[in-house]
Amino acid sequence: MLDLKAIEAGIKMIAKEKKIGEEKIKEIIEAALKTAYKKDYSNSRDEKVNVNLDFEKYEIEVSIEKTVVKEVTNPWLEISFEELWEDAEDFSEWDVIELDMTEEVMKDGWESFGRIASQAARQVIIQKLGDSEKEKIYELFKDKQWSIVSLKVEIVEWWKVLFDYNGNQVVLPKGEQVSRDNYMSQQRYYLYVAEVSHEENSAPKVVLSRKRKELVPLIFAEHVPEIAEGIVEIDRVVRSPWVKTKMLVSTSYEEIDPVGTLIWPKWMRVKAVMEEISGEKIDIVPNSENISEVIKKALSPANVVKVAQNDDESIIAYIPHWERAKAVWRNGVNVSLASELTGYRISIEELEPVEGEWEVVEV
Repeated sequence: MLDLKAIEAGIKMIAKEKKIGEEKIKEIIEAALKTAYKKDYSNSRDEKVNVNLDFEKYEIEVSIEKTVVKEVTNPWLEISFEELWEDAEDFSEWDVIELDMTEEVMKDGWESFGRIASQAARQVIIQKLGDSEKEKIYELFKDKQWSIVSLKVEIVEWWKVLFDYNGNQVVLPKGEQVSRDNYMSQQRYYLYVAEVSHEENSAPKVVLSRKRKELVPLIFAEHVPEIAEGIVEIDRVVRSPWVKTKMLVSTSYEEIDPVGTLIWPKWMRVKAVMEEISGEKIDIVPNSENISEVIKKALSPANVVKVAQNDDESIIAYIPHWERAKAVWRNGVNVSLASELTGYRISIEELEPVEGEWEVVEV
């Protein structure tokens, strides 16, 4: 016989461990037992089967629903008055009745049904528990999309990091991690809530990230109250995760220096943000209508002598030849980020000083 006391104990244990309601887990197991019944006792997926686990009497009930009709066209869903015998007078056409199938299942022995149920239900239970956990996580994050949360590392595995959020485990997948981060248990990190969705006929989805560019300005907002107050605005952000972030900033207040506000005092604010992203470099560029000045600042830390607009989409930046490494940087990431930040395709031309003037280096 199915050991319902053991099943009940298992439900309580899973409910405590996974923080899912006992009734929800009971429903999952009943659904799995329905699957087992259909597999062994029915030839129709359409048959409406009910399974009830009664933990007060420690009994299991199995029944099927059928609609009373004068002429049966689908024997899995319908039953005729003739088949009801003397009970027929108690029903009208189109009544839905429940037929107890418990004895039929018992006829083969509960051990047999239990074995079949275990095999058929294992994957269903695992999947449904997973879906329930996703539902729970979705509820926790549904109002937090495009914001950041500060979470503590719980478990570090080779392809994912598990964080604790109000006693629940949430996953930072490998594809959203930054290699510079050295994830350690009990260490706290800011994570960007990149996506929270629940489309019809699909499981809820919550995507957390440490590599998205949106993470950086949101961390700045935690350290710079002038951002939340609207005094300083971050107009654009580009990022090469773990290498460098560039931000274009502005203000409508003449007396405010937007770059200095994000740095001040004594570089403490920008250093605090850099620590939160594991030492990643950050360039803060003042936005203005003078595109030449923006380009020069965007190519920081290189010293740009002059800028010439080639066409509507491209710019030539002239630099001393010894500044090339700074302008281009690792695999061209600096000039690439500057191009993305300003919206212009930037090419670098090297200059040599000749009698106090700059001349283009012939290649």
